[in-house]
Amino acid sequence: MDEILLRTLTPQVITVLVRRGAGFAAAEDATQEALLEALQAWAERPPRDPMGWLVTVAWRKFLDAARSEASRRRRELRVEAEPPPESGRAADDTLALYFLCAHPSLTASSAVALTLRAVGGLTTRQIADAYLVGEATMAQRISRAKRTVAGVRFETPGDVATVLRVLYLVFNEGYSGDVDLSAEAIRLTRQLAAGIRHPEVAGLLALMLLHHARRPARTSPDGDLVPLADQDRSLWDTGMIAEGVDVLQWALARDQVGEFQAQAAIAALHADAQSAGETDWVQIVEWYDELVALTGSQVARLNRAVAVGEADGPQAGLAEVAKLDPSLPRYTAAMAYLQERGGDRTTAARLYAEAAHLASNLPERDHLTRQAARLNATLRN
Repeated sequence: MDEILLRTLTPQVITVLVRRGAGFAAAEDATQEALLEALQAWAERPPRDPMGWLVTVAWRKFLDAARSEASRRRRELRVEAEPPPESGRAADDTLALYFLCAHPSLTASSAVALTLRAVGGLTTRQIADAYLVGEATMAQRISRAKRTVAGVRFETPGDVATVLRVLYLVFNEGYSGDVDLSAEAIRLTRQLAAGIRHPEVAGLLALMLLHHARRPARTSPDGDLVPLADQDRSLWDTGMIAEGVDVLQWALARDQVGEFQAQAAIAALHADAQSAGETDWVQIVEWYDELVALTGSQVARLNRAVAVGEADGPQAGLAEVAKLDPSLPRYTAAMAYLQERGGDRTTAARLYAEAAHLASNLPERDHLTRQAARLNATLRN
């Protein structure tokens, strides 16, 4: 059974049913029932036309459900012989489904869950496992999201920026349970990029590829977090890096720079360096200047300050960090790193310990604790 094929066909089947008059929730339910039937039927005898098979079965499931409803519902539906699969509009329909799932009336968490279910083809249990919540909780979240978009016209144009933000949130969830959400986000973004020749879509795809290429080196065999400067670069996926750079170059050539292209350019400069010492920090600072101008993000300003510390020296970096809000995530960790670079190990050790206490996840907390312990050990000797 080809799970990737089923996930690819899922949004196409849903959109065919919606175009025929089914509501979004009903179409999604019918498609999921058809997928369950496919898991059994295809194991012994895969169909010659998987898309046509799924559309036919899903449409029958929908009609069966519709016939059991009130007479008003029956009159509104055209209960007739099944029409052909209509596969010609699949790409456009899938893009419309992206926009529907990322509707601005949805919360970020609901938009992500609905995208993974309807466009990604994941089961409710898989999504729940990935987000470390109960299946019933996730089912309620998805049901609320489907009710929210139930009255939205399918033809209503969507916002590319919102779709990209949802996909970026999926990517940042990384790996959990039996679903690799980073890989799933890349697959969905590739699908989106194939249908929309948009510089920011390409920029997001490039950013994902360049970050994902470094994944094998991000943790030690013991599971400890490995900072970028200390990573074994021979473990980086050079093929994925090359693809990411090619995609980024296409996007930048359109001369419509957006935030994802700027982030991808920074990632590309890191990927281009053969060692941490060969990193072109001056160019990275320039790209952070671009990113700050585009977004005004305080997190981007903090990252820029660290880059300034690498390009112009730790004191220059500390001066930039001091201009920012101390409540920013990783503010204290950035101060600790720059203080150590400047030679003040006592202050750096104290700040590393404070940063560990403030860390939002266990791997980061453990890493910062080890940094504090390392410096304290040198201070005692």
